[in-house]
Amino acid sequence: MTETVERTKNGAILYDKAIINQISAERFTPQGWPHAEVLTGPLRSAGRGNTVFVGNIPRQFVLRHYMRGGLVGKIVRDSYMFSGEDLTRSFLEWRLLDKLAANNMNVPRPAAARFRRRGTFYTADIITVRIPDVVSLAEYITGVDHGEAFWQVVGAAIWKFHEAGVYHADMNAYNVQVDKDGDIWMLDFDKGSLKVPGPWQQQTLSRLHRSLEKVVGLDPNIRFRTANWEQLLEGYFNASRSA
Repeated sequence: MTETVERTKNGAILYDKAIINQISAERFTPQGWPHAEVLTGPLRSAGRGNTVFVGNIPRQFVLRHYMRGGLVGKIVRDSYMFSGEDLTRSFLEWRLLDKLAANNMNVPRPAAARFRRRGTFYTADIITVRIPDVVSLAEYITGVDHGEAFWQVVGAAIWKFHEAGVYHADMNAYNVQVDKDGDIWMLDFDKGSLKVPGPWQQQTLSRLHRSLEKVVGLDPNIRFRTANWEQLLEGYFNASRSA
């Protein structure tokens, strides 16, 4: 592990010197970079508008500010109860990504994370290395019928994460991504963790299934049918049997 922690007047910054050799609070704002581009995308792939591409090619980064979702998010926008530095959402996600990337899992490599305390609450941000040439699964299947082999690859990729005990709290048609070679990646590990096998594996599969059915309702051009889900499950269980 190559992490470095620097204390700030109201929190701390965690970063990897092999990726960013100097870090400052300004790097956690779009204005702190020579180039910044708010993530946009079809359907709802842009999330809550809290994700920005920053930096210059060839190495670009993704800056994400932690935002609450659901009903709570309508009342409390981006604050979380502070219960210790190591339990902040940004530090937890950074360290999980660092461990997964070190084990050659298809996840973004973490660059830096921070939290800022405000009394008993804190806000948080994370910077990851941008994965080149990836699109969300929802976008990848828009207007194109992908065959049985593709869906089996998706299922096998999910099994690889599950086999490693990787719990993704929000596995959906946007956080599952596909690169130009057809390889599957996983983004956004907020509230993710490592777990022993259990019901959570089926729960994350079910969450992805609901998400795919939902995006079909948003755009009739999305090519996803019941048979595709069965093919995904076939790839998943074939991978589990051959493990």
